[in-house]
Amino acid sequence: MPFLVKNNMKLKCATRTIDLSTPKVMGIINATPDSFSDGGFNLNAEKAVESALQMVKDGADIIDIGGESSRPGADNVSVEEELNRVIPVIKILRSSSTIPISIDTVKPEVMKAAVEAGADIINDISALSAPGAINVVLQTGAAVCLMHMQGKPHTMQDNPVYSDVTGDVIHYLQQRVEFCMKSGIGANQIILDPGFGFGKTVEHNYHLFAKLESIVDLGYPVLVGVSRKSMIGNVLDKPVQQRGAGGLALAAIAVKMGAKIIRAHDVVHTADVCKVILELMKY
Repeated sequence: MPFLVKNNMKLKCATRTIDLSTPKVMGIINATPDSFSDGGFNLNAEKAVESALQMVKDGADIIDIGGESSRPGADNVSVEEELNRVIPVIKILRSSSTIPISIDTVKPEVMKAAVEAGADIINDISALSAPGAINVVLQTGAAVCLMHMQGKPHTMQDNPVYSDVTGDVIHYLQQRVEFCMKSGIGANQIILDPGFGFGKTVEHNYHLFAKLESIVDLGYPVLVGVSRKSMIGNVLDKPVQQRGAGGLALAAIAVKMGAKIIRAHDVVHTADVCKVILELMKY
């Protein structure tokens, strides 16, 4: 698998290049009624954009917009419904800000419409496995985040099993990268996501996190998304809204281990964590 030069990463998107030589904070906007952390809060397009613009003020470098919950047991959403949820948000946000926008979806139809509306990155938990998804990236030139997931969102937490969780995740991501590049997607368009919480037990998640540098060493920008997840809640024995400190601890460790994008609900504190860790890493 081709190797990129670490610490000098330029992510090529449809109409721009994002400098990932230093870590970036990705703020989460769930335009859904049922997401595990903030379902319903940003279902209205104007409210979602208001939240996104506040995240930009708080230090977000990228805004990730999703219209279908991927929490365990979540119901499927039709293409039409997902488009109705996310496209107005993207259009209004793009007219209000130059912030890079990511679309969190597995559906090629939504990917295409989102990029046409102004999105720069396709954040796909299925790693472009849907028929036609690869073609959307080729046609639009968008960057893409390839995530590892065992199973499907509805059943992924029923009984996840690995022989070696880190080795299995790396093998899968390598296969998806090679497939994408053979299809014509550029190495500088690719981000990797280990998929914390997606078909993994708490133990799997922490084993994988402890070996995060093995994924960073593949040479591609790595996205870490653990904000408010059960891997934190199960350790702290705290509900979703009280997991902030645990998420910030993992964010700090992820940056120190070489992650380039931290996906978070709590943007202002995550941005502060990144700044402090980066200052430390100068010495």
